[in-house]
Amino acid sequence: MKNFIDENFLLETEYARKLYHEKAKFLPLIDYHCHLSAKDIAENRIFENLTQLWIAGDHYKWRAMRALGIEEKYITGKAGDKEKFQKWAETIPYTLMNPLYHWTHLELKRYFGIDELLDPSNAGKIYDQCNKLISTPEFSVRNLLRKMNVEVVCTTDDPADELEHHQKIAEENFEIKILPTFRPDKFLGIEQEDFNDYLNKISEQTGIGITDFQTLLDAANSRVSYFHDNGCRLSDHGLDCACAEDFTEEEINNILKKKFAGEQPTPAEVLVYKSALMHHLGKMYAERNWTMQLHLGPIRNTNTKMLEQLGADAGVDSIGDFQQAKPLARYLDSLNRLDSLPKTILYNVNPSENEVMATMAGNFMGDTQKGKIQHGSAWWFLDQKDGIEKQLTTISNMGLISCFVGMLTDSRSFLSFPRHEYFRRILCNYFGNAIQKRELPEDLEWTGKIIQDICYYNAKEYFNF
Repeated sequence: MKNFIDENFLLETEYARKLYHEKAKFLPLIDYHCHLSAKDIAENRIFENLTQLWIAGDHYKWRAMRALGIEEKYITGKAGDKEKFQKWAETIPYTLMNPLYHWTHLELKRYFGIDELLDPSNAGKIYDQCNKLISTPEFSVRNLLRKMNVEVVCTTDDPADELEHHQKIAEENFEIKILPTFRPDKFLGIEQEDFNDYLNKISEQTGIGITDFQTLLDAANSRVSYFHDNGCRLSDHGLDCACAEDFTEEEINNILKKKFAGEQPTPAEVLVYKSALMHHLGKMYAERNWTMQLHLGPIRNTNTKMLEQLGADAGVDSIGDFQQAKPLARYLDSLNRLDSLPKTILYNVNPSENEVMATMAGNFMGDTQKGKIQHGSAWWFLDQKDGIEKQLTTISNMGLISCFVGMLTDSRSFLSFPRHEYFRRILCNYFGNAIQKRELPEDLEWTGKIIQDICYYNAKEYFNF
């Protein structure tokens, strides 16, 4: 059956079509948060086949296949790549009304020119057709980025990363900026068994013996400086909720001493330690004019059996229901009182917290920085048409959507960049419908400028890469 995605996909009105085709469609992509491999980009990897490029590592697809009762060996197990693709093709017709149905056919069309709906009957043909293209230099990783008009990619990197792949890319003057992002989850993870080993590794890198909280901060600051020198301008934190407990240096030193002696800190001590480190990291970011990203609210690795079998990132995370407003307000305010609040993007995975994040962002604007605190794009389970529209509505109602820095992929796949197109179509439809209903003036030039800002120019100005 012919692919249903035509040039006016998701564009319900003539206004929406004009806004998309004339204003949004051709703008470059700034993907300021993703989990792509810098190593793959540095080596300009050519993937072995469509399964390796498209299905391996994609939690969204894994969850759909599990829901359909497909054996794990065809998802993350030892089945052959062609068998795994066949099972994905069997899944696709059952993803009707799930965003995977849209994304799958949009990606097949944009990268491979395939204008059919994927199902078991044509899976073999499509697999072979795509593999012929994938094996050519035109489908190397760098050419996939060029094909989607990508201008900037920000990967997600541990502070211990030497960033040698980013350095290689920069030395080769690749025209697309591939920049690291500082993700210090392991620095914060004092409750983890390998915390002491991790700090030993950081000590070796920095030449700073970590014996107390001050030396830990010195080592963290050294790695922040190293990342900055290698083009990093963003940090990222995956947290249950913001950490904003009161602390003293003596208290943190006692907690670290306990951990260094092999004792496990209590949950209350863990939270105090994280609060202290997050406070000081925020100041480091502000000093360098970085943007701090706070991804708040998921419950991770809920399925112990799957965690033990596959490790983290197995596709068994969920939306959490943590208290967000009070600790987040305290955290942002603690930095703001010191004039050390960096540019910050707040992402919520729980849709009930949209208004919390949008109104919290509005509390700490200013410093002559347009849209200094952002309610980030619809994230993870909300990264679909309904979630995107609700996030756009919340920003419109509670703040200035005209200041929004727009979409990102948050993906591990080099085939995920059509999600920017997906967002842009939804955005243009959102504004187009408002014009159609006479909720906005029929001023396509000004509305078009706002859309272009959201799609590209706001991010370009905000991050100043």
